[in-house]
Amino acid sequence: MNIYMSVDMEGITGLVDHTHVDSARHNYERGRAIMTEEANAVIHAAFDSGCSEVLVNDSHSQMNNLLIEKLHPEAKLISGGVKPYSMVQGLDETFQGAFFIGYHARASMKGVMSHSMIFGVRHMYINDKAVGEMGFNAYVAGYFGVPVLLVAGDDQAALEAEELIPNVTTAVVKETISRSVAKSLTPAKSQELLKKKTEQALQNRQNVKPLIPPDHPELKIEFANYGQAEWASMMPGTVHDPGTTTVRFKAKDILEAYRAMVVMTELAMKTTFC
Repeated sequence: MNIYMSVDMEGITGLVDHTHVDSARHNYERGRAIMTEEANAVIHAAFDSGCSEVLVNDSHSQMNNLLIEKLHPEAKLISGGVKPYSMVQGLDETFQGAFFIGYHARASMKGVMSHSMIFGVRHMYINDKAVGEMGFNAYVAGYFGVPVLLVAGDDQAALEAEELIPNVTTAVVKETISRSVAKSLTPAKSQELLKKKTEQALQNRQNVKPLIPPDHPELKIEFANYGQAEWASMMPGTVHDPGTTTVRFKAKDILEAYRAMVVMTELAMKTTFC
């Protein structure tokens, strides 16, 4: 069995604010070490459960956070940006399941460091279905017929996953108190939990179906600032709804919608606030 792992950072145990996930801040090196240990616990459990291949995609920020020298020697790691498919780079029909580790809730929702790609996104939709990073990534997996078997992160990420993907296995490594405060398990206990949940997810795989995306989906992004919408709408094929911060794009499939989302959010980040 081949397993694909997308590993984000905000949903890792003990990481509660930007100082843990921003490479320029003092807590980052601690954060990336804990992130690596947490990912490695899942990788080891997957191989111990009989998986033949585990491909890991570093999915946070510049996507070069995981310490490859600490990973299981049989794992493979996709590291660095710029990636055409960002958090799901390398995912295709050769995998029998996907794991989303270190994930968080979508923008405008309760959850530790909740957001959707950039902090300038208020809401994101596929055909009027609200999605965050998790939902969009699950749709890409579904396009290739790959079910999301395991989601690990805070309690709000787990709730989002359970609403989105029937019978998915979730691992809650911290409970939300506020957007920058959590009650966390220690790394040792989180790793124990993740190993157990990985085994459960693989045993339960026949009960989880891929999240199939709609044909010819419309991507709609509501930005926080009008200037962000102006920048995003510079991408050919987009429509900026008059008098709003919403930009729409009609895609031929979910893969085109995903790449459009990456481009639109990257453009939106060029907005300044002075």
